[in-house]
Amino acid sequence: MDLMEKIVSLCKRRGFVYPGSEIYGGLSNTWDFGPFGLALRKNIKALWWREFVEKEENILGLDGGIILSPRVWEASGHVENFTDPLVECKSCHTRFRADQLGDTKKCPDCGGQLSEPRRFNGMFRTTVGATEDSNAVVYLRPETAQAIFINFKNIVDSFHPKLPFGIAQIGKAFRNEITAGNFIFRDIEFEQHELEYFLPEAIWEEKYDYWLAKMHDFAKLIGLAPEMVHEREHSPQERSHYSKKTVDLEFDFPFGRKELWGLAYRTDYDLRNHSEKSGVDLKYEGSFPHVIEPSMGVDRTMLAVLCSAYFEDEKRVVLKLQPSLAPYKVAVFPLVANKEELVGKARGIYEKLKKSFMTAWDDRGNIGKRYLSQDEIGTPWCVTVDYQTLEDDTVTIRDRNTTRQERIKVANLETWIKERLV
Repeated sequence: MDLMEKIVSLCKRRGFVYPGSEIYGGLSNTWDFGPFGLALRKNIKALWWREFVEKEENILGLDGGIILSPRVWEASGHVENFTDPLVECKSCHTRFRADQLGDTKKCPDCGGQLSEPRRFNGMFRTTVGATEDSNAVVYLRPETAQAIFINFKNIVDSFHPKLPFGIAQIGKAFRNEITAGNFIFRDIEFEQHELEYFLPEAIWEEKYDYWLAKMHDFAKLIGLAPEMVHEREHSPQERSHYSKKTVDLEFDFPFGRKELWGLAYRTDYDLRNHSEKSGVDLKYEGSFPHVIEPSMGVDRTMLAVLCSAYFEDEKRVVLKLQPSLAPYKVAVFPLVANKEELVGKARGIYEKLKKSFMTAWDDRGNIGKRYLSQDEIGTPWCVTVDYQTLEDDTVTIRDRNTTRQERIKVANLETWIKERLV
């Protein structure tokens, strides 16, 4: 079993990620996030918000709609330009993106002949209202950025920020991918962290370097090894229609080096376009601000974190998650589950700790199996209440990565954990 198979198996077995609509045979490239997956994603998003919004100056938040006026996507260029070249095998009828197949004319699955490429728009269409004619067509957003641009005037009218400033959002986006796959790497429904940083044109290069360094710092913060993260600048032919410069941060996934996050310099394309198409003046401080956009997918980030954290030897499987990202920060056990005084003492510690941290309680099976169970879901520390606890009010606390244990006073537990969560 290769690494990806092991990660997929662990994610389902331990409640991180489940296949979408599984009891009805599934729906390709859709996923549901179980309790631990939900917690991990929540922690990733909270850390991103802290680092890119709360710790920065002049960054404001937004939660824009998933369904926007179709005129938004016409103005942004998505209706015309959000397309991929699609080819179909004439034998097995599997569809592929032509730009990912190179020069081959043969189906990679069955060897059959491929059709000529045709353009395929990746936006999901739906309708609003009681009729389903062309006037009712709308799209699920393929990115979160446009809600920021069309609310730009609302934000500046409400808050009057000085340039440079940013508007940040975390939210769902939808893309009707021709070929998805590799677990949660490429989905038709996904979530993005996105920041639009508005600035005068004269300082874009300086600020571009700042945000690129910030993204590298975030990669280290979530536990990605620097040697597994690589920069790749897009060629002029590859760049999106709105971009003057785009750099991808790529990650060495088990299935190859692939795009993890992107940083685009969008010039003044978006505000100028929306201003022209809507008739609303979106100039600010005398001109159309330029934009730098750090865009980071939650799903791909989660997958990179899992790939980096997965460890196994002949004795155990461990998720060496950064403590700030781990679903549970600490687990509390009684040494044995049938001794009332041990269970009572352990429950008291558990009840106190869970007021400050996500805390697990486990009294099933023997202590060794409980440790292994917590290792597999990434819990950094396990606290065991034993007979010595009843004598001197100390407990053992075991480190997930090293398995080393030390005794500390119950009164010092909360402080000990907080110091290591910074």
